[in-house]
Amino acid sequence: MEDNLTQIPGRIKELREILEISAIDIAGDIHISLDTYLKYESGELDIPVSALYKIATRFGVDATVLLTGEDPRIDTVSVCRKGKGVRVERYPGYEFWSLAYNFKDRTIEPLLVYLDPSKPSAAPVTHSGQEFNYVVEGTVKLTVGRKEYNLEAGDSAYFNASLPHAQSAAGGPARFITIIQEKQK
Repeated sequence: MEDNLTQIPGRIKELREILEISAIDIAGDIHISLDTYLKYESGELDIPVSALYKIATRFGVDATVLLTGEDPRIDTVSVCRKGKGVRVERYPGYEFWSLAYNFKDRTIEPLLVYLDPSKPSAAPVTHSGQEFNYVVEGTVKLTVGRKEYNLEAGDSAYFNASLPHAQSAAGGPARFITIIQEKQK
């Protein structure tokens, strides 16, 4: 059975076609090239978290629909057991799991991130809103703008996500929780 990660591009394409929205319109709406968007839709390129959420917003659906194929159903408490989050996407060196994927109308996105030091670090990214990182295991080198911070287990950082930022494992594998809050329009 295919995992959710490999099914996301197909869900995006199918929903775009159902909504009768052209690929060029979506690409323009989320501020990327048509070629990049088509590579997301075909599965040739991994879809960054920020792009996934922009696509979901443009489609008028919760990102969980794109992640799992189902609407989130919980509006009181959503418990995510160890090892049971939904894998969201992968940059080289990063693995992400959504920890609140089944909660309706989320205003933040908590993710567990695993950094593999044997893989190349991802390029810095920007997105609207704010971000919080809490290191669970290992050491994470956080770059925000031109400054670097070495965060060890128990350390945290909160920052303006519109600044270029990236995380990488410093010395060995690392895990951290990131909580992303995109600005509401």
